[in-house]
Amino acid sequence: MKNFQLYPFKFYPILKEKVWGGSKLKELFSKASGTFIGESWELSGVPGDISVVSNGPLKGKTLSELIDTYSYQILGERIAIKFGDKFPLLFKFIDANQDLSIQLHPDDSLAKKRHDSFGKTEMWYIMQAEEEARLIMGFNRKMDEATYKKALSENRITEILNSVPVKAGDSFFIPPGTVHAIGAGVVLAEIQQTSDITYRIYDWDRPGTDGKMRELHNELALDAIDYNASDAKINYKESPNEAVLLKHTPFFTTKKLSLSADMDRDVSSLDSFVVYMCVDGEGEVTVGNISEVLKKGETVLIPAAAKEIKIRTQSATFLEVYIA
Repeated sequence: MKNFQLYPFKFYPILKEKVWGGSKLKELFSKASGTFIGESWELSGVPGDISVVSNGPLKGKTLSELIDTYSYQILGERIAIKFGDKFPLLFKFIDANQDLSIQLHPDDSLAKKRHDSFGKTEMWYIMQAEEEARLIMGFNRKMDEATYKKALSENRITEILNSVPVKAGDSFFIPPGTVHAIGAGVVLAEIQQTSDITYRIYDWDRPGTDGKMRELHNELALDAIDYNASDAKINYKESPNEAVLLKHTPFFTTKKLSLSADMDRDVSSLDSFVVYMCVDGEGEVTVGNISEVLKKGETVLIPAAAKEIKIRTQSATFLEVYIA
């Protein structure tokens, strides 16, 4: 079996109901229906939410089973040695019908100490934004712990937050410790470390889907906040039919491919899996002699064993993600 020809893997979406979710994941991407669906976890190694293959001969196998059987071929030798049987990244599409809670995430050190988990470094690519849509990113003035705690205790937290207008095509990098939230009317692609640790510091005084107020984590957050975090917007220049770097970090590298013609990608030197998230249009992704059509709102995992990826399209935009 270890010589079995691996191929581009698709996975069944894991849909998450959220108090702030809506219906756009179904309307725009034909995700299965549900009430207040806020997130579609496209590729996940989070315990309890392990992705399941939806295509090809290995349909029905979990991501964990793929890694157990084809470790180096799926992850890449370097990544398999570092992460063992854990898939290090999590990919989502998010529909914010209402404002998300104001939150932040711990870094690797704090997350390991407190939760035996990875931290959460993440980035966003805006796929759709309604007029006047915004993000919350950091603070709107010079901030320190005393000023922050005073605003929190007086229920004035929203007065000190930095509001950033957004449009389709904008991208943001959110390091651990950055106070942030997705605003109502935004649909985005999210790339992050494999972690589900969130410190919620304000939730607009609204109940959750069960009618109860959701837990806040203000004490835990104090040690994790970066009071100097910026608005985190990624500045990049569009360049059609080229791989444009959006962000390179120790955790992931993300490039944007805005294509109106076919493209071949030489990945022989990466020693890493490659993930494509289709954020517009559609195209056919081929490894060896096996192809998969990738439509807007779909995600595919290319095994590290692949040497070349052929993309055939007349109009598509992909986010290309790997670990450098």
